[in-house]
Amino acid sequence: MKLLRLVRTAIRALRRNITRALLTMLGIVIGIAAVIAMMEIGQGASTAIQRTISSMGSNTLLVMPGAQRSGGISMGAGSNVTLTDSDCEAIVRECPDVRQAAVIVRANSQVIYGNRNYYPNSIYGTDPDYLDVRDWQNLAEGDTFNDRDVRSGAKVCLIGQTIKRELFQGESPVGKEIRIRNVTFRVVGVLSSKGANLMGMDQDDIILAPWTTIRYRISNQRSSSSSSSSSSSSSSSGNSVNTLSNLYPSTGIVLYPEKSAVQQANNPMPVRFANVDQIILAARSADSIRSAMSQITELLRERHRLAADDDDDFQIRDMTELTNTLSSTSRLMTRLLLFVALISLIVGGVGIMNIMLVSVTERTREIGLRMAVGARTYDILLQFLIEAVILCLLGGLIGIALGRGASEIVALTLKWPTQISVEAIVTSVFVACVVGMVFGFYPAWRASRLDPIEALRYE
Repeated sequence: MKLLRLVRTAIRALRRNITRALLTMLGIVIGIAAVIAMMEIGQGASTAIQRTISSMGSNTLLVMPGAQRSGGISMGAGSNVTLTDSDCEAIVRECPDVRQAAVIVRANSQVIYGNRNYYPNSIYGTDPDYLDVRDWQNLAEGDTFNDRDVRSGAKVCLIGQTIKRELFQGESPVGKEIRIRNVTFRVVGVLSSKGANLMGMDQDDIILAPWTTIRYRISNQRSSSSSSSSSSSSSSSGNSVNTLSNLYPSTGIVLYPEKSAVQQANNPMPVRFANVDQIILAARSADSIRSAMSQITELLRERHRLAADDDDDFQIRDMTELTNTLSSTSRLMTRLLLFVALISLIVGGVGIMNIMLVSVTERTREIGLRMAVGARTYDILLQFLIEAVILCLLGGLIGIALGRGASEIVALTLKWPTQISVEAIVTSVFVACVVGMVFGFYPAWRASRLDPIEALRYE
């Protein structure tokens, strides 16, 4: 009850001079409004930067085949044939920290359209999930290929903006046909522009096609090796038969003529073990990259039947540089906003302290009268502290409303990204109370230390 009486007394004292109370709150109002607006604009900008860097690969992982050794000599990274598309499916299915994954089969070749030709930086055979991993779902034109195209080895492709500029020169490429190693591909879509990555490489200089098509029609490594090995084995077996019997003449007649290159390209025979060059994965967040790498390592070692003392037959690479860039950017923005908030609140607190000192001087006779009728030093101290806290709370609430309005106006007029920060709002209310208590303590303490007789005689 005593505390409630002190609160009512403080409110009555503030209502006696509303103009001075509003001017006292003005510093806190401006400070809190600036903090809320800057926090929401800064958090929106930080989210936009994070989304941009994520699209460049900050939460992306690359799984590559390991190095093969022959006679104690390492053949280099990627020389070991170990990764398959079933590995990619198992990673998505059994690794909870992996959001999405896609296989990659690389190829290098000249691309021809009409009488124009161009040598692209990257020709990737992949599946539709690659666009999700790279945050590339929004196409500039056309549509993407689907899983049915991957299963059937369809001759369709997506091209980047650089390919469109070099080959089509202003024409719409959708529906047109390009040739890669004499294999005709129909362009079904055009990727949106991404620009250069942090290494300076053009991300738009790329062609995407179903990985089965690139593997069996362009690269053709597995099938050609299989066919060559089978042909060599058949020839050797034929020779051995001819040495035992003379039923089949050794020259002049070919029982099973070899397929021509065109026939092999038009009728590819997929083998059971179809290896891929890479598996690209997207972790659920930048913070879950380490746990995703551990889960992938454990799963692939189990699938590849590696013993405990065997080395990994694969490599996992993360984008550490991009992650560090994102973290340093977020830390810099957070420190900047905290520094600005501190300055704004200190200015508002100093204003409250000055006005409260003036209020103590004006109300000296009132303080002396209260102390003369029995008010203790603690009561005077608490009354002035309550007045300061009420001023800061009201100023904080008004500042929150103004800050929210300012961020909405900025978002509508300047089209800048903003994001509501509940933590900033709650922190602002708490900080307003702390500022009121800290900067109101000295005036309250000075009022409580007045001598009642001297205060009553004050003119």
